[in-house]
Amino acid sequence: MIYLDHNATTPVDARVLEAMLPWLRTGWGNPSSVHTLGRRARAALEQAREQVAALVGAHPSQVIFTSGGTEANNMALKGVAARLPARAPLAASAVEHASVQQPLLALARSGHPVAEIGVSPQGQIERDALEEALRGGARLVSVMWANNETGIIHDIPRVAEHVREAGAFLHTDAVQACGKLALDFAASGAHLMSLSAHKLNGPKGVGALLWDKSVDMEPLLHGGGQEKGLRGGTENLASIIGFGVAAELAQSELAQRAQHALTLRRRLEQGLAQRVGEAVIFGAGAERLPNTVFLALPGIEGESLLLELDRQGLAVSSGAACGSGYSEPSHVLRAMGVDIELAHCAVRISLGAGNTAGDVDALIDALQAQAACMQRMASAW
Repeated sequence: MIYLDHNATTPVDARVLEAMLPWLRTGWGNPSSVHTLGRRARAALEQAREQVAALVGAHPSQVIFTSGGTEANNMALKGVAARLPARAPLAASAVEHASVQQPLLALARSGHPVAEIGVSPQGQIERDALEEALRGGARLVSVMWANNETGIIHDIPRVAEHVREAGAFLHTDAVQACGKLALDFAASGAHLMSLSAHKLNGPKGVGALLWDKSVDMEPLLHGGGQEKGLRGGTENLASIIGFGVAAELAQSELAQRAQHALTLRRRLEQGLAQRVGEAVIFGAGAERLPNTVFLALPGIEGESLLLELDRQGLAVSSGAACGSGYSEPSHVLRAMGVDIELAHCAVRISLGAGNTAGDVDALIDALQAQAACMQRMASAW
């Protein structure tokens, strides 16, 4: 199987797994315990906190470990909203992940008006829409750093300028950007940032929320006071240690990984242009993650193409992994104004460190064959 779905999840790096295993076998002490095993666990936990903070330009005290990006997003939105005045307006971009959209729907049901910030046909935040939401009194704004489907990168420092000028808070879901782009939480101007380990060759089930301490936030999970009282529950120690090692590796190898992915992405896009001319790449004119291509072959339904590629040993996605199985076209493409029939044809290619030029060429061959098959069928019809 050629794996081309790294935006859904990434394989755990062997070095990460090696670092985790001792903490599953013998280092299983509770970090809150004061005996030797507990103190060792606490020291390892704090080292991982430092590693994650270093990856994104934050202070270790700003890192709150969670069960993943979904919890981090929920914690940011629900936690801040709980300390805002009742019915305080909120806002988010129209292309957010479901783990931002769904908490906002829940907050809307509890009385918070939620404004949608539109995007351009290239998937970029519309400045006028952002300013309209802020004029409408939005107190908390959520804009993802990079889109999980198209890979389109948003200018978070510029968004933060507008949000801060309006006296509001900014949350950014950086789950897809982290490990692919150089991020600086302090310089970005964001008040809150969500991360997930399994998107950067770490284990599933662990993430983090980066937190500007000027923001008042209610915990989602009340308990024994772990994570500065903001996230109760005994820490998932082995996975957190894996997250720390994955973060350290991502930081040291960031430029190399990004260049490798970009080289393969360019090879893919050039191959499509030369051999599958009808292929449409969404957001092609925007700045995108180096590893992501969201494309369509007009006339070939995306789920059908995905299954055919899978049959040939090529693993791709029809969009967000969390949305697989739904018949509705991508809400991201709808927000970009893409024709609904074309949106139904979308598949996402997301490259990783283990991919090769041969993998890309195999994909191009398969897409060319599918396009040729469609043309023959159209001619016969």
